[in-house]
Amino acid sequence: MNTPHPPARTDDELARLDISVLLRYGLTAAPGPRRTALFGDGAAGAAVLLDRLGTQPRSVAFLADTVRAGGLAHAADLPAPLPRPEAAAVVRAWLRAAAELAGGIEADDTAARWLRAVATIIELRQLTRT
Repeated sequence: MNTPHPPARTDDELARLDISVLLRYGLTAAPGPRRTALFGDGAAGAAVLLDRLGTQPRSVAFLADTVRAGGLAHAADLPAPLPRPEAAAVVRAWLRAAAELAGGIEADDTAARWLRAVATIIELRQLTRT
């Protein structure tokens, strides 16, 4: 049986998604629709927002490593989780929403994987523009 694909979303639609809500409900969820939404449209939406703010994929990848090493709470308290102030403010809100879950090491690792996915999407967006 073929599973129908969800309708395609525009960049503007992805940018309007509430990433904090997707993190809150998808980060500690069992594999299924909530986790899929987080790693699918949520990662794409986050990438659109951060790309529009001029964020480099390596900065997001470095943040992913920081989350993996120190945890979400530590990353949320960083004075500058990303180099650009506008992007730092956006991602700090996401980190705080995720840290409030108190999901432990498993949530930290999942968040780090999600941030790596966001970094990869930003990189792909940049490569396809050049």
